[in-house]
Amino acid sequence: MRPSARDLNQMRNVTIETGVMKHAEGSCLIKMGETHVLCSASIEDRAPSFLKNTGQGWITAEYGMLPRATNSRNRREAAVGKQSGRTQEIQRLIGRSLRAGVDRRALGERQIVVDCDVLQADGGTRCAAITGGWVALRLAINKLIKAGLVTSDPIVDHVVAVSCGIYAGQPVLDLDYAEDSNAGTDGNFILTGSARLIEVQLSAEGATFSRAEMGELMDLAEAGCAELVAAQKAALA
Repeated sequence: MRPSARDLNQMRNVTIETGVMKHAEGSCLIKMGETHVLCSASIEDRAPSFLKNTGQGWITAEYGMLPRATNSRNRREAAVGKQSGRTQEIQRLIGRSLRAGVDRRALGERQIVVDCDVLQADGGTRCAAITGGWVALRLAINKLIKAGLVTSDPIVDHVVAVSCGIYAGQPVLDLDYAEDSNAGTDGNFILTGSARLIEVQLSAEGATFSRAEMGELMDLAEAGCAELVAAQKAALA
């Protein structure tokens, strides 16, 4: 029995509310159960210096967690004076995941920065950030298209992410914190809307896993990601 009483293949409730920030070119608030992430996309008219005169644009991301996103207060990283290794790893993951769904030449020499701020954490924050970050990115690029600043749509596919793991000896979909913190195996699966793999992060946390179990987790991830793509489409409709 899962702590949430969900079925093994059952996602948490997912909602995506768009247009939640007045000034951002694209924004949304994604809720995956009790994990809530605010995502915004900001367009900059120049690409990073390493892309100068290449005709290609860039998608990057920044990630942060509010001090009381968890059950005890975390110090702001700005107060400490540096980002944690976890934060850096997550924002790099978000950036490269979103870039996988974009034709950077069609984007032109500009940069879009996707900010993902965790308001409340209950497991799967990086997956929620990727899924919501794509919606914010889609909305920002829609503005470029409407303004005639790009000649073809740079978005080539949806990008979504979900966690899967082995909890109490059983493969389960979309881990919340109670499961994530006690999982024998824990993984994050990032896929496109056409179920192409972008990245898989899968590791034994308390027990090793078999190739067959890895296949079961992959099947769960594909089903969960299909649900997330449907949620993205509904939010943008």
